[in-house]
Amino acid sequence: MSWTLTTSLDEFRTAAGAFLAADPAGNTVLLTILDRLGRDGPHVYGEQAPRFGWWREPDGTVTGATLRTPPYGQRLGRMPVAAAGELARIIAAEPEQPADVAGGREVVLAYAAEQTRAGGRQWSVESNERLYRLGELTPPQTPPAGRARLAGPADAELVTRWLGDFCVEAGVMSPADLRADAEQRIAAGTLLLWETDGAAGITALAGASPVVAGMSRIGPVYTPREQRGRGYASALTAAASAQAREWGAAEVLLFTDLANPTSNAIYQRIGYVPVGDSAHVAFY
Repeated sequence: MSWTLTTSLDEFRTAAGAFLAADPAGNTVLLTILDRLGRDGPHVYGEQAPRFGWWREPDGTVTGATLRTPPYGQRLGRMPVAAAGELARIIAAEPEQPADVAGGREVVLAYAAEQTRAGGRQWSVESNERLYRLGELTPPQTPPAGRARLAGPADAELVTRWLGDFCVEAGVMSPADLRADAEQRIAAGTLLLWETDGAAGITALAGASPVVAGMSRIGPVYTPREQRGRGYASALTAAASAQAREWGAAEVLLFTDLANPTSNAIYQRIGYVPVGDSAHVAFY
């Protein structure tokens, strides 16, 4: 059993592509990152080259995968707990250490614990999330006034600002060039806005990732504070979910912060059911 690490996207796809596609829910984050790298180039997340890895069993079967797109931290796909520990030992011996790790809760905690044993790094859990899968889509019976529409080039300034606000509130690192990120998402047709008929104007934003391996993931979902509590996010998330299914997604997924009971309740009301928990750990 061993890890193979590479900076070659093609090599990673050849070795681990079938493994990733076989479990689109368990590997949703890795699949969407790979799709973005393939579409927008290897430096879409930063100047430093991405790094990929896969774990093979003694018979050669791939049973784990990971990647890192600096300056972002290590991202763990589905893998055995033992593989997470071995990956942590390998990375602990390297001169450059990722500042954080995220993925399924069990493997992330195993990785973090081994980083402490092997490299002496301390860590704390920054957030706990739950992955949901869409069952029967049930849009709100009494949606707010307005309609969902695709974001267009004229919305780039607003989308840029809201993506930045979302990153701050969610506690995640924002892209180096938010405007470029907004324009790329708009050009790809992956962002919806809720537009009212009155003075409120545009009140919410929601994204749906392109379909990869039959899977699309909803996010980000953002409503400015002054517009919250009026049902805009629920209605727009339902619209984005319907759009993902129209694109051909058999699996429509989303993550919620377990510290936010409101969002967890909202998504379950429109048809999402829990799949499993994940964690984000920061090292110091």
